[in-house]
Amino acid sequence: MISDFLKTELQSRVAHAVTNREAAVDVMKELQRHYGWLTDEAVAEAAELLGLTPLQVEELATFYEMIYRRPVGRHVIHVCDSISCWALGGESLMAHLAARLGIEPGGTTADGMFTLLPCCCLGNCGEAPTLMIGDTLHGRVTPERAVEILNEARKTAATVPGAPGALRKEEKA
Repeated sequence: MISDFLKTELQSRVAHAVTNREAAVDVMKELQRHYGWLTDEAVAEAAELLGLTPLQVEELATFYEMIYRRPVGRHVIHVCDSISCWALGGESLMAHLAARLGIEPGGTTADGMFTLLPCCCLGNCGEAPTLMIGDTLHGRVTPERAVEILNEARKTAATVPGAPGALRKEEKA
């Protein structure tokens, strides 16, 4: 269940949109940020906020590959598999990350820290191969740089209060 504050914020965003559907991705992303993924409860809440049916929200959610309808790790790694990234080593980068994390593409590490997903295009073709972790885009990623990026994400998760991967207040008790 979302807080009254978040509900009011999302209602304001919907009210300022030209149409409710225009606000749909923004609402779904915010609910995803709240829950960690777009749960069935979040779909129902989005439908109510947007004046749509849950089926209409589900249709939108499953269209966008960065809206997650199943649990994901605290950090989602999208590896671009467009033709540009593929031609410049994206497939090898994906294989390296999968081996390093001990998971297949589409999987989540046992500690729940990382989910590894292919992505059809990250719009960074001139900097191929590209990956995105969270909201941060990384270009010209070598296997060595990929390991640095993973280490940075783990370090941030462990040291920054409120960061993805940091223990929440209720988890510390």
